[in-house]
Amino acid sequence: MDKNMNNEINLKEYGFNTFYEEAWMKHYTTRWQRGSHVMPARVIADYGQKVRLITPIGERLANRPTQGQDMHQQLAAGDWVSVHMINNDAEACIEHVLPRMTKFSRAAAGVAVKEQIVAANIDTIFLIQSLNKDFNMRRLERYLIAAWESGALPVIVLTKSDLCDDLEARIQKVEETAPGVAIYAVSNLTGEGIESLRKYISAGKTIALLGSSGVGKSTLVNTLTGLHVLKTQAVREDDSKGRHTTTHRELILLPEGGLVLDTPGMRTLSLWEADEGMEKMFGDIEALIKLCRFNDCKHKEEPGCAIREALIRGSIDALKWQSWLKLQKEIKHLESKKDYKIRAIEKHGIKKVSRQMNTRTKQNEGFDI
Repeated sequence: MDKNMNNEINLKEYGFNTFYEEAWMKHYTTRWQRGSHVMPARVIADYGQKVRLITPIGERLANRPTQGQDMHQQLAAGDWVSVHMINNDAEACIEHVLPRMTKFSRAAAGVAVKEQIVAANIDTIFLIQSLNKDFNMRRLERYLIAAWESGALPVIVLTKSDLCDDLEARIQKVEETAPGVAIYAVSNLTGEGIESLRKYISAGKTIALLGSSGVGKSTLVNTLTGLHVLKTQAVREDDSKGRHTTTHRELILLPEGGLVLDTPGMRTLSLWEADEGMEKMFGDIEALIKLCRFNDCKHKEEPGCAIREALIRGSIDALKWQSWLKLQKEIKHLESKKDYKIRAIEKHGIKKVSRQMNTRTKQNEGFDI
């Protein structure tokens, strides 16, 4: 039996604040009315077909709801849900996902055009970037854009500072890429910089650790908790990359209060939404584009191109401009795929309605169908 099976849990420790309480009460009073067997819960681990929940009476496993149930949005680690307890409160059945305050999402891998929500209801996102050979500013740009889009506060955590010979130069490069974002260089081995991160940890607040495989997310969780709660593996000597260890998303309650969400490393991060994030990351470039003489300027040979002039003067970085071009191409491609999917759904809906109308007409006319 789960050690928390029948313990009374204070959900405020898990972030159940006024926003979620009001959302749950509104749904409960208008919809379910099932007394003490209905209660709020938070998704603290996502195993795929099953999720682990924290409820007022302890932890419970639950099946991931099907599309046929009252599910208006994709379920993710960190979500608050309404659950119906069954089998003498031994099992939980998820009935409804409550509105979110924030969400970090990406375009799902594969050919399907769909959003994958990585984490929900996060207050602060630690964007983990390794200071060894895996140091990559273009990747960090993507994470920052998605973080700004999520609504949570981004914080950049540079791990493995003990393996870096040019720390100050790399910190400066990050500062140039992400002006105004807090940056911390830390070492899980020596403990350097770890205490600086604790200012973001407080009761009821949730921090998500996001980054590619092997940057030290699980090791940082173990350092923050003071316990070996997550498995870790050593860095490979040939390419300075760590091996993938985390296999699912899990929310962990820290000893001093607050929660941290560890996530599997992402090999790629394809943006799903990027309006606000692109504005914050490339605001200088987008402001210059508005100064071009022609509204449809391609920024190549046109006269009066503010971008080309800035590149010649060196007032914008050429690599940053190339990154903007690449991301714009990617975003436009995704938007076209979204539009195609919407048109396909609408077309399918029209055909379905038409078939239903034809069926009713034939029935009314006495046809045997």
